[in-house]
Amino acid sequence: MSRRCELTGKGPMSGNNVSHANNKTKRRFLPNLQEVTLQSDVLGRSFKFRISSAALRTVDHRGGLDEFMAKAKDAELSANALKVKKDIMKAVAA
Repeated sequence: MSRRCELTGKGPMSGNNVSHANNKTKRRFLPNLQEVTLQSDVLGRSFKFRISSAALRTVDHRGGLDEFMAKAKDAELSANALKVKKDIMKAVAA
């Protein structure tokens, strides 16, 4: 399972641990990923995603999964999230 947010594409970053003596060693900054279930109002069902807590706040700020998917860029979404977005957009158009 990759350490990548399914909605925003946020992944691990690299940097340095810096000691008191200013020695630098490589390290990784991992995203804060959570397994969450988000409800789609348009489709009337829920979906499980592994997303960062920053993405969860963004979904809440935009008013839910349907509104988030409407503004989300296809390049940032995972294959699973892209299918959900397509289904939501199809249901909104109908």
